Amino acid sequence: MKKTWIKWVSLLLSAIVIFSLAACNQQTEKKEKRQKIRVAEVTRSIFYAPQYIAVEKGFFEEEGLDVEIKTTWGGDKTMTALLSNGADIALVGSETSVYVYARGANDPIVNFAQLTQTDGTFLVAREKVENFNWDQLKGADFLGQRKGGMPQMVGEYVLKQHQIDPKNDVNLIQNVDFANIANAFASGTGDYVQLFEPTASIFEKEGKGQIVASFGEESGTVPYTTFMTKNSYLKEKTETIEKFTRAIYKAQQWLNTHSTKEAAKVIQPYFEDTEIEIIETVIDRYKNQHSFATDPILDEKEWNQLIHIMKEAGELPSQVDYKTLVDTSIAEKIVK
Repeated sequence: MKKTWIKWVSLLLSAIVIFSLAACNQQTEKKEKRQKIRVAEVTRSIFYAPQYIAVEKGFFEEEGLDVEIKTTWGGDKTMTALLSNGADIALVGSETSVYVYARGANDPIVNFAQLTQTDGTFLVAREKVENFNWDQLKGADFLGQRKGGMPQMVGEYVLKQHQIDPKNDVNLIQNVDFANIANAFASGTGDYVQLFEPTASIFEKEGKGQIVASFGEESGTVPYTTFMTKNSYLKEKTETIEKFTRAIYKAQQWLNTHSTKEAAKVIQPYFEDTEIEIIETVIDRYKNQHSFATDPILDEKEWNQLIHIMKEAGELPSQVDYKTLVDTSIAEKIVK
């Protein structure tokens, strides 16, 4: 009787092992069948919440895609990754596609899906400010962003809207690398700084500064961050780009129809060092100022605003027509 019992236990354990191996093999085969796409994101930010939602909610997987996201920390590095075939798709400011085109690229970079539609930075003051007025920046040390980058150009545009000359009325500091701007401010550089989230809210909570204004609210709608790829890749992998864009659209709609608390919980794995309450605050702030695009279509009015801001900043290398660097055919097909 005892031998029979041992025999049955052995058979059961063998069956469990075989079943587990089979299931594991099926999962591996299923993953191997998915098409791999390498995405280079310009920075890691809650601003890009829909992208992380597309991964975590399985929207990319539903489309048969295995998406790998790599943070490249800066527009130049992100574009280099795309141009050198280190990435298939870049998530970065639309201005970078204009710079590449102006250099006479044989294979231009095309914007095919919009993720954010306002600036994502905030003006943070070192000291507590009562009744903030933009005139308070005059004569102050202002730690800005990279010259020619979208945050800096929008920052200068907003200052000009408030009759402040960014070259003469403030002491503009631009010699700090993008990845080190927050650390520089925390170390004592600047009276004011232009920061992305969640850093701005973290600094405020830790008493290192106070958020006094939103550049997104001040500058209006603009194609701030978009997914782009080489024109050749877009032509050769049209079906792949369509699947990718469809997953992004699902994520945009999910974020638009679910609570801030739900969204924060979904993207928390990408911000392990950030408290969930901070993530909720940031998502809420971006939602309230309509920073998250609710569909991937980059329209012509937004593009023209981008070109206007670049021209105002003296960074527009040449006039670029909307249809030259923007292809909305896939986004429009998906939304319809």
